[in-house]
Amino acid sequence: MTSTARRLPRFAAALTEEQTLIAESARDFATRRLAPGAAERDHSGRYPLEQLGELAELGLLAMKVPTSEGGAGTDNVGYVLAMQAIAEACASTAVVLASSNLTSKILGDHASREQKDRWLRPYAEGKLGPASFALSEPGCGSDASALTTSARADGDQWVLDGSKMWITSGAHAGLHLVFARTDGPGKEGISAFVVERGAPGLVIGKEEDKMGQRASGTVALSFDGCRIAASNLVGRRGAGYPIALSALGAGRVGIAALSLGLGEAALALGAAYAEERKLFGKSLSDFQNTQFVLADCRTELDAAWLLTLRAARLLDEGDKAASETSMAKLFTTEAVGRVVDRMVQVHGGYGYSRDYAIERIYRDARITRIYEGTNEIQRLVIARGFLSGA
Repeated sequence: MTSTARRLPRFAAALTEEQTLIAESARDFATRRLAPGAAERDHSGRYPLEQLGELAELGLLAMKVPTSEGGAGTDNVGYVLAMQAIAEACASTAVVLASSNLTSKILGDHASREQKDRWLRPYAEGKLGPASFALSEPGCGSDASALTTSARADGDQWVLDGSKMWITSGAHAGLHLVFARTDGPGKEGISAFVVERGAPGLVIGKEEDKMGQRASGTVALSFDGCRIAASNLVGRRGAGYPIALSALGAGRVGIAALSLGLGEAALALGAAYAEERKLFGKSLSDFQNTQFVLADCRTELDAAWLLTLRAARLLDEGDKAASETSMAKLFTTEAVGRVVDRMVQVHGGYGYSRDYAIERIYRDARITRIYEGTNEIQRLVIARGFLSGA
């Protein structure tokens, strides 16, 4: 893996000293502690639990939580750089960080003082393990307002019934941010809760045998009369839907950054292979066709970087940037899909072998067009913003 400064010569001058330090720290950790075991974790599906404590020490579990709350106080640009570096080494670990940071950011913004003291600071210090964001259900993904998991008040407790699907880190999380229906139909009837590991009535499903990002601990969660304290309600009753949406823009930017890590890794592998591979007495990289492919990939990745950093900077300025974050997620994930596919082609038959890292990257990249809002949903967000003049 090459350095951030070398990879992004046009962007490096615009980074602050703190952002550069975050990028370098994340890249150093990724190179030393994540990259060597990435293939084995993919093969076995082994969750990177051992590395989470070290990630907490670096401040990467709660990057955007203020330092006063125990987090790193990182801005969105710094978050993008860290996520990209981690994903370049191991996409499974990167998506664990994405889910955990999404949850911690919401708690930082919406939890009460007592809740922050109880959960957020211990979590940021690595004492609770990862956190999960439990919104999707077997019957609803893109249309979160249609969720059916219910929560009813019973004295000084809430009782949850229902199920969640595709929950990253679900088997290992110390706390789950769960969205459930407390009132009538639609967006206004949804509330947010913290469900701690071991809560009575919480059932953890088996880990999904996925195509890619196989070490991210994806499971279903079931709630069978699951009892939690009344004080586990986050924000006010009925405010769950806007709470969930409040962090989705940053979530899209995080997935764009994760995808950039995969794209950069793929391009580096393809370029190195093209230099080494001999064909008709020349390196594969000497052929104009190969050079054109590499040029197209480099151009698309730079364009993706620009869109992603623009969205991150708008978020840092306090702009909701709904269209811009959707553009970043849409363009980057689709561009990276093309880049990775081309680099498999550059590898020829070897690109189809699990002995080569490009095969794993190809599988890891596919899901980025689906999770954190499918690309079809991103197109709707962009079109609505454009048509409304926003």
